[in-house]
Amino acid sequence: MRALVTGGAGFVGTNLIKRLLKDGHYVISYDNYSTGFKQNEQEGCSYYDIDIRNPIDLPKVDVIFHMAALARIQPSIKNPVKCLENNFNGTLNVLEYARNNNTPVIYAGSSSKHHGLHGSPYAWSKYSGEQLCKLYSEVYGLNTSICRFYNVYGPHHIRTGNYATVLGIFENQYLNNELLTITGDGEQRRDFTHIDDIVDGLIRCVGKKHKAEDFELGSGVNYSINEIAELFNRETKYIPARPGEYDVTLCNYSKAKENLGYEPKGNIKTYVKKWLEENK
Repeated sequence: MRALVTGGAGFVGTNLIKRLLKDGHYVISYDNYSTGFKQNEQEGCSYYDIDIRNPIDLPKVDVIFHMAALARIQPSIKNPVKCLENNFNGTLNVLEYARNNNTPVIYAGSSSKHHGLHGSPYAWSKYSGEQLCKLYSEVYGLNTSICRFYNVYGPHHIRTGNYATVLGIFENQYLNNELLTITGDGEQRRDFTHIDDIVDGLIRCVGKKHKAEDFELGSGVNYSINEIAELFNRETKYIPARPGEYDVTLCNYSKAKENLGYEPKGNIKTYVKKWLEENK
């Protein structure tokens, strides 16, 4: 199988590429390295420094995993134009290439759609990407699958900067002997999902005849930010809550289980315990 992974140097894309290569597939990555990293590149994958805001031109592939996006709420509020150009226009270009080549698309959606489409430019942009998938499936008969991610963690997650994950930030602060920073009161609950489970769900969509079928990929269990911070056994400090954030995420993955055989295996408490042992 020849696979194109957009955002292939990012967190999800890197782990997906590692799995695809392990399974013996030929993989191409498109990434403009705005949030991805050169050090994430995997031997055996062909990497191209390409911005999907521009029309896509490459030899035909068998499937496109569209993972590229500016993927955080706060940066999207600060710079909505940049977010929408990347997440909406980029998705449109991917789908247009797919339409012209009759190539199935597996789209990285977001659980943010469940918390108000107008709560942030990011939430709107990701839901609009889903609507584009539905449009191209209905009008052009394009095979598209939508996988909504919850709070993903694991190898290659970002630890610093605007696009850092909660767990990545805690790990970085732990390594630097800093206080763990918690926004708001820390009682907001998140469904933390291991990256291996996300990758498994994505790959299970390959070969399916989907017309913008949407699947929730999460763990089905949530924890408060305070509970996660306690696992690190470090002092914490609280900072003001940020606009656009929501109180609770919790995945119902029953549709993914029934249709894809998806069954999450990761556990964040086990992951943190192992990580702490490795970083004493």
